[in-house]
Amino acid sequence: MGIQAVRGTRDVLPGEIENWQRIEAIAREILARAAYQEIRTPILEYTELFQRGIGEATDVVGKEMYTFTDKGDRSLTLRPEGTAGVVRSLIENGLHTQGLQRLWYTGAMFRYENPQAGRQRQFHQLGVEVLGSGDVRADAEAIAIATDILQAIGLKDLTLQLNSIGNADDRQKYRTALVEFLTPFKDKLDPDSQTRLTKNPLRILDSKNAQTQAILENAPSVLDYLSSESKERFDRVQSLLQDLGISCNINPRLVRGLDYYTHTVFEIQSDNLGAQATVCAGGRYDGLVSQLGGPETPAIGWAMGLERLVILLQQLEQNRQSTVDFYVVSRGEKAEAQALKLAQLMRRNGFATELDMTGSAFGKQFKRADRSGAKACLILGDAEAENGTVQIKWLKSGEQSAIAQSELLNDIDRLRQQLSES
Repeated sequence: MGIQAVRGTRDVLPGEIENWQRIEAIAREILARAAYQEIRTPILEYTELFQRGIGEATDVVGKEMYTFTDKGDRSLTLRPEGTAGVVRSLIENGLHTQGLQRLWYTGAMFRYENPQAGRQRQFHQLGVEVLGSGDVRADAEAIAIATDILQAIGLKDLTLQLNSIGNADDRQKYRTALVEFLTPFKDKLDPDSQTRLTKNPLRILDSKNAQTQAILENAPSVLDYLSSESKERFDRVQSLLQDLGISCNINPRLVRGLDYYTHTVFEIQSDNLGAQATVCAGGRYDGLVSQLGGPETPAIGWAMGLERLVILLQQLEQNRQSTVDFYVVSRGEKAEAQALKLAQLMRRNGFATELDMTGSAFGKQFKRADRSGAKACLILGDAEAENGTVQIKWLKSGEQSAIAQSELLNDIDRLRQQLSES
């Protein structure tokens, strides 16, 4: 067998790519209406950016990053997430001096994980970052826009899991309380949680180990350690979401895996298929910009995993509807030349048109037309080539008629109506 794709990466082939394009197009339109602007940052960054931004005690930095030393003896890393790079760009290019920034991005990220469906080592995210506003309305707006995108894509039964981890002082108090609670159970915790107990104890709340989860049943809640200001802020976020018709489940164990989060954290899950899957996650990170050398700048953001969204669409049987309007079949030198001109003419007038260029027998071309999912077939043979006509066959009904090629586009509205009804 020849050279294959690197483990944990995959090709996105025709037939699947349409779902990716659909998701991106929907998101682009919704984000543009909300005044978000696209930003594109490098895939490659200095390793220090993620060590300082994400946190050296996190699994991402400690276990999962693709890091190497280049020929200039510099430590570089393939980006494992999008936020740190956007913040670095904000500071480096002085965007923070230009008022509130509503930014969005999409692209490949890299983490060394065990590959599985919806989780690859090269994966793709679509995310937003709102930088420069500490207003609770920014939290609610970000969540509302994520919900709009997911609903527009076609996902149903969305559930918002919401929590607050407060400010830095609140989080430190809760961290101390959680460590005090878990320390007597250290030997009963799973190995990863034992390590996290000293490095990143809040991540223990995410453990999938049944015995660890049983211990956590009686663990203290982060909500009990919020300051009065943090509690009031969290209440206001919930109230705004309620005003927008977005219900939520308060989940005190939701903490997110990166060190830069403060206050609001959330996940949006879809249980279309009976088993919940997180399709969007994010939160507020008011200290990250200053942590990376910029001024104090409140911010909130989220990211969606595109691979998981594509899988959900496929399982919902929304994965591929043909976008071909006309399939052009021809045979004979003169007919084939006219078929190319006709296909280009249809395309220039807004019709998705596929031209069969095999030169095979009509029967084989008709079979390919059926497989293409086209609404209608345009047929040119020797007779049509001689008299300047074309046969139109509507594939669903089987209805077929001849028309002069010069008259085919005389009534575009009628033609579009026929396509919509087929």
